[in-house]
Amino acid sequence: MATPLASTPTRHGAGELIRHWRTQRHLTQQELAIGCRVSARHLSFVETGRSRPGPELVMRVCERLEVPLRFRNDILLAAGHAPAYGESELSEPSMRVVSEALIRILDGHLPFPAVVVDRHWGMVDANAGIDRLVAGCAAALLEPPVNVLRLSLHPDGMAPRIRNLPQWRGHVLSRLEHQLQATGDIELAALRDELRGYPGGTDHAPPHSLMVPLRLATEAGELSFFSTTTVFGTPMDVTVAELAIESFFPADAATGDLLRDNIKHSLNMSDSG
Repeated sequence: MATPLASTPTRHGAGELIRHWRTQRHLTQQELAIGCRVSARHLSFVETGRSRPGPELVMRVCERLEVPLRFRNDILLAAGHAPAYGESELSEPSMRVVSEALIRILDGHLPFPAVVVDRHWGMVDANAGIDRLVAGCAAALLEPPVNVLRLSLHPDGMAPRIRNLPQWRGHVLSRLEHQLQATGDIELAALRDELRGYPGGTDHAPPHSLMVPLRLATEAGELSFFSTTTVFGTPMDVTVAELAIESFFPADAATGDLLRDNIKHSLNMSDSG
C-alpha cells in the first residue's frame, strides 16, 4: 500500500523524497542508479543526505521514477534548486489555449456527459450532459468545490440511483487506490478513507465483462455509461499535468438513442421559440 507523502519539501530532505519515490516504485538503489547513469554509491550518499543532488540528477531521477510534476518541484526545492515547472491558473492569459481546448472537448461530446477534474477529483468544468447524472443530488454536494467521486458515492448524491452500486463502488475505490499508489498524495488518501466509509458494499464486475458500466436510474429510464479518461500529452505546467477529462459514452443502444432524442427535442424547442 502506498505511503501518503504530503507536498511539504520544508519537512523532507531531497534524499528522503527520492528514497520515498524509489520505494514506491519498488526499485533498488542499484536499479535506479543504472537507470540514471550514476553510481549506486553516489545515489546512496544522496538518499542519506551526505551529498546534495544537482538539478540534472534530480530531473533524471524523477523521469525514471515517473514522479508527478508537482512533486518534482518539491524535490528540486528541497535540494536547493529552483522549481522546473510552473503552476498556472486556468483563468490566466497564458492558459487560454488550454481553456479553449477543454471547452471544445466538452461541447463536442454532447449530448453525452463529460467533466474536467483536477488531481483530487475536484470538478473544474463540465458540459450540460452532466446535469442528467447529478439530478436529485443534495444541494450541498453540488456547492463548489464539487468532488465528483464524493458526489457519485455519497448516500445523498448519485449512489441511491446507481443500480449496480457495489460494482461501481469497487471500480471507483480500486481506481482511487491505483492513483494513490502512483502519487502518494495525502489528500487522496483522506478521500479514499472517506469514500470507504460510505454504505453500499463493493463487488467485482461479472466474468467476461468488457468494463464496469455506470447504470443510473433516471426519470427517463435507466441509463448505462462507460467512461474514458483524456489527459494532455507532454505537459510542462503542473496545472495542465493534473487535469483530466472524464467522458461518458452510452454502454447500450437505448441510452444513446434516449440522449440523442433529448438533444433533438431541445433543439426543436429552441427553434420554435
